Amino acid sequence: MRVVQLIDSLEIGGAERMAVNYANALANEIEFSALVTTRKEGDLKGELADKVNYFFLKKRNTIDIGAVLRLRKYIVKHKVRIIQAHSSSFFLAVLLKLCYPGIKIIWHDHYGNSEFLAKRPKYALQLASFFFNGIVAVNEKLKDWACGQLYCKNVIYLPNFVTVEVSKVARTVLQGEEGKRILCLANLRQQKNHFLLLGVASQLKESHPDWSFHLVGKDFNDHYAHELKAAIKERGLEQYVYCYDSCLDVANVLGEVQIGILTSNSEGLPLAVLEYALYKKAVLATDVGQLSAIVENNKNGFLVPSKNVDLFYDRLVELIEDESLRNYFAEELHQKVKLHFSAPSIIKKYIYWIQTTLVHE
Repeated sequence: MRVVQLIDSLEIGGAERMAVNYANALANEIEFSALVTTRKEGDLKGELADKVNYFFLKKRNTIDIGAVLRLRKYIVKHKVRIIQAHSSSFFLAVLLKLCYPGIKIIWHDHYGNSEFLAKRPKYALQLASFFFNGIVAVNEKLKDWACGQLYCKNVIYLPNFVTVEVSKVARTVLQGEEGKRILCLANLRQQKNHFLLLGVASQLKESHPDWSFHLVGKDFNDHYAHELKAAIKERGLEQYVYCYDSCLDVANVLGEVQIGILTSNSEGLPLAVLEYALYKKAVLATDVGQLSAIVENNKNGFLVPSKNVDLFYDRLVELIEDESLRNYFAEELHQKVKLHFSAPSIIKKYIYWIQTTLVHE
């Protein structure tokens, strides 16, 4: 089996990290595993395993004929049979198929606003889906949406998975008091609703002023990020809420915190929670997307309705004041993720699906 992961960039993000994870995991299981980034490289390039073949396409425009031809040449040279296009890179994969009909396309849907699928633009995807041979959805809602809205009916739900990070030099130094840190691992995007976090922080500042919040994720320097930083200052939270941008040494960061949170309005199946679990952190999150498939409320963590600041605060205080509960939740969640969301278990299902529905090898 010879498979290429196609992704638009290698900047730090959920879809980008999963493209790297699939390339790395498949490198130990199939004949040829590669990753092609179309328009931009990034920090995740350094996460690729040595066995993964890598190619940067240098795509300049939406319809870049030169890039399509370079991709075709690469595919032919390496005798690739399957291209796994992540998120918006499906468009380039379809252009490739028009000039190289033998290639099989798997589209990997990472759509994060799965709570608002009724508003999702779909006409370009519907047209493109005539050319898809299979679809991977990262949660059940996306699977149901694809089955109902797209023309390709070979759809499988495969949850995201995480791998233990290769040891890196610790570069990120967290502020705040040691042993009393709360991490929110999420890019600064509107759907992540960091403003709920600020509402909780304002209350926690009064009741537990020695605890602090640490926001790790891509800062796009856009309107949302500027509003968030302004709100931190306006509420006097500069010594309680710290922003760090993206960090490559995530394992180091996780080693410095006690609780992992997500305050999102919408999610797919967030890698952040899987990473919290992998490194045995107690988790508190909003009940959106596929989160309930990972976190079972009151069993291995806490889930609260989105936008409910007061309940989020109450649950956070429970975790802060009960270290034994934190440790219990962390261990329970760790064991569940190891069993159901590990690379070996997901890749085994993925390869079987391909062998039985796409290539019959």
